[in-house]
Amino acid sequence: MNIKNKKICLIGLGYVGLPLAIAFAKKFEVTGYDNNPLRIKELKNGYDRTFQIEDDLLNSVKKNITYTSNIQDTKSCNIYIVTVPTPIDKVNSPDLTPLIKSSKIIGSVLSKNNIVIYESTVYPGVTEDICVPELEKSSGMKLNQDFYCGYSPERINPGDKVHTVTKILKVTSGSTPEIAKEVDDLYKQIITAGTYMASSIKVAEASKVIENTQRDVNIALINELAIIFDQMGIDTNEVLEAAATKWNFIKLTPGLVGGNCIGVDPYYLTFKAEELGYQPNLILAARQINDGMSKYIANQTIKEMIKASKVVKDSNVLMLGVTFKEDCPDMRNSKVIDIIDELKDFGVNVDVYDPWVDPKEKKKSYTHGIIPNPLEGNKKYDAIVVAVGHKQFKSYTDKDYLQLSKNKKVVIDIKNIVQNSTWKL
Repeated sequence: MNIKNKKICLIGLGYVGLPLAIAFAKKFEVTGYDNNPLRIKELKNGYDRTFQIEDDLLNSVKKNITYTSNIQDTKSCNIYIVTVPTPIDKVNSPDLTPLIKSSKIIGSVLSKNNIVIYESTVYPGVTEDICVPELEKSSGMKLNQDFYCGYSPERINPGDKVHTVTKILKVTSGSTPEIAKEVDDLYKQIITAGTYMASSIKVAEASKVIENTQRDVNIALINELAIIFDQMGIDTNEVLEAAATKWNFIKLTPGLVGGNCIGVDPYYLTFKAEELGYQPNLILAARQINDGMSKYIANQTIKEMIKASKVVKDSNVLMLGVTFKEDCPDMRNSKVIDIIDELKDFGVNVDVYDPWVDPKEKKKSYTHGIIPNPLEGNKKYDAIVVAVGHKQFKSYTDKDYLQLSKNKKVVIDIKNIVQNSTWKL
């Protein structure tokens, strides 16, 4: 492999694509493509709205990276890496539209001997059975004759400043043994944690989708235990601390399972399983438990309000945090929104405060709206739900909660960060 001749194009500059583009730009000539012109403008100005990449790091590689929303600007590239999202639709079926569209536009600029590497999470077979035909149709070329493919699943953890893209071991694969080696060698240039070359693209695809499926199932067990122990009047976190004293106990904590990975990826696997005639009962049961936690938390909030002699209808509840995880502006598939919707069904007025979310940015996509810092106002609330463990909320004191509370304090702690909560998960 002639490393010096590689010109890399990243398709999609979100939470996955941008960190990867920056990492490659330290050693290669890189073109970053995104279909959002505003995103491109901001990146050109050295600003990342996802906060994954600091401004100084963006500026440090600007000589080696070009940002564009015109696919024709990528024609000089010979490696295309696809990092577009793979969401689910309203009935929890895979939505492969972003992958299909990306494959079509890449095919329109594909040249002989180019390599297209997919990183998006999919069920086994998507790369070769769905993406490749689109590439062939759009380019007029044939796989393993005129161009080649690879698959290397992303393992980005949004908001994590420790386990960054280069520090996470990378699974790689290719459409031929030679291309598999070439793809592996390419990633070895930037991945300091090392690489693992899978035997086939399908094996690499399967390895990714089960990573998050396994985590989803394990969290579902803890969530179910939390519900059981809550009925018993036992502190779940104390139980977990005791159990974790055994060397082989997997210590997880109960909570909401959202985001664009753990709460989504299992549905890709179950879709394929059901298509093949197998009913994946365990995986689907785990999904049902985790998807049901928002309703359970909303119901517990109402119960605690009633215990405190609060009138539920037209009451005011403050929701602290709305992103799917702490210290991150990512709201994709946030289950906090489901809690809000459930509370509103009870006739509750909900105010949402999240210091990580830009109110203007989310105005169109997030109908509930974001309020200014409530500690700087005078409004009092019948209940407060601590939904996300942002660092700002970890500094809140009992005095702060008393200041925000109307009459008797009711604080629902989902993240186990409140010292004197009324109820915690």
